[in-house]
Formats: sequence, C-alpha cells, structure tokens
Amino acid sequence: MNLSALPAFSDNYIWMLDDGRDALVVDPGEAGPVRQALRDRGLQLRAILVTHHHGDHTGGIDELRSFVEGPVWSPAAERTPEPRQPVRGGDEIQVLGLRWEVIDVPGHTAGHVAFFAPEAPGTPLLFCGDTLFSAGCGRLFEGTAAQMYASLQRLAGLPPETRVCCTHEYTLSNLRFAQHVEPGNTALEAHQRWCDSRRANGQPTLPSTLAIETRINPFLRCREPEVQASARTRDAAANDPVAVFAALRAWKNEFR
Repeated sequence: MNLSALPAFSDNYIWMLDDGRDALVVDPGEAGPVRQALRDRGLQLRAILVTHHHGDHTGGIDELRSFVEGPVWSPAAERTPEPRQPVRGGDEIQVLGLRWEVIDVPGHTAGHVAFFAPEAPGTPLLFCGDTLFSAGCGRLFEGTAAQMYASLQRLAGLPPETRVCCTHEYTLSNLRFAQHVEPGNTALEAHQRWCDSRRANGQPTLPSTLAIETRINPFLRCREPEVQASARTRDAAANDPVAVFAALRAWKNEFR
C-alpha cells in the first residue's frame, strides 16, 4: 500500500491510499490534486472517506463523482454532499481490502468521525481529520471541551505505532505553542529539529505516530504536572484534565 499526502489549498492534505491499481482518498477539499494523482499513477478511485462537513474537506466531492467507482462514506450526523453512505461510531467498512473502524470523535464538529485500519500493512492507520493534529488539536467549533478531550483520549488509546494522518500542516506552529506550555519537555526540541528539516526540504511533517504525539502533544498530556501548571497560569481553576484541556485550547486560540 502506498500512502500519500496530496497538498491542497495553503496547508491542507488530502490523503490517498493505493495498492498500485485502486485508491481511496480522504477529505478531498478540492478535486484537482486528486485528479492529477489518479492520472499520474494510473489509479482507479474506489472510495472517498469524509471525516466532517467543513468545505475544505468536502468541496471536491461533487467534481470527483465521475471518477469514483464506489461509495462516499461520510458522518451520519453531519450534512455532506449527496449521494453518500452515512457512517457512525461502531460501524465497520471494507475499502481496498482493509477493515476500517469508524470512531466518533465530536469536538471540532458535532458529528466528526475518524477512520482506523488496525490491520493496515506495516502499522495501523488513522485518518483523524481535524480532531488531532501533530502537537495540537482542532478548534472547538461545535463541540465542548469535555467532548474533545474524550475524543482525543479515545484516539490516544489506539496502538502507539498507529500512523496519524492529520489534514493540515500545522506542526511547526503547534510545536512553538507546545514549547511554551511544556518547556522542560526535551522530546519537543528533538522533534522540532526533525520537522524543521522536513519543511526546509518541502516535505510534510506527517504522518506522525501516536507514540510521538503522546510525547509532544500538550493536548494529550493534560495530566503532566508541567502542562497543568502552565494551564493554571491561564485559568487558576484548571484542576482536572478537562479544565486543563479547556485552558490550553483557549490559550492556543490566541497564541501567536
């Protein structure tokens, strides 16, 4: 299986997985990068997976209808382009010969889902949309801090070798924030150097892994003493993990 991050807009990635003949894509906000990749690689598009309803994740679906010979799987609780096959947490689908588990991850949007392939060749594969970013997480547009914290904990509980396919190249800015939150975390400095080198060479910092994220992502480290202490400089009442998460998310919203 070949995993590719197709750049879109200014900082989106449309993920493509293919076996050399057939492909699936995830969150095609625009059709052009997908069409080009299909032509260049001689692939047939067999399915589209959609994590949530935002236009930068769904805007290319209608234009790709004539290319896809299979379903568009999207969250049952969200309005996305029709026709589609709605999915919800607990469902399983088969695409490219792989079993995909659908996981409810509300927070960024109310009906956001993630797609997890535990038996993907090599290591498990997670398409998490805008719920989890490398060293960060999505904004709370429709959900609550408690919902998003629970969603992130659910993802963090997957196998540590799981590849994390986020949909935005936000890693460098997220790492700057993470270093403000947890300056004593030496894993952050090492990962920053690796990511700086990748971006300097025009390469993505993704996919990450859950093993990496549990070491560097402050939103997954809300029980760590230094993270908690930093959160309390923003909200003195941040005395439990959800409150710590809420304080960090509010801080990140205004961080420059």
